[in-house]
Amino acid sequence: MKAYLAHYRSPNASGRRAMGVFEFESSARLNSKQLEKDARMAMLSQYGNEALSWIIEDIEIRKSQTNLADGQLKLDFREPIKPKRNIGKKDYR
Repeated sequence: MKAYLAHYRSPNASGRRAMGVFEFESSARLNSKQLEKDARMAMLSQYGNEALSWIIEDIEIRKSQTNLADGQLKLDFREPIKPKRNIGKKDYR
């Protein structure tokens, strides 16, 4: 089963504005009706009756977070690369 992210929002005329993203798993293919049904069921099971009128705008595949280390950027401690010399070329500055 693949992990997906679904973006939802409440209708424009709603008194209680809601917008957000939730994660769910499904074995259906991207952009299929079964995936939309799975997303709707996951949203209703997570948020209950409050989510009955919400609209699912977009569903995307969840990308892995392997390039981050606990939310921190990785530091590069390698020596800087020396610039190449222009051998045989005249510099007209």
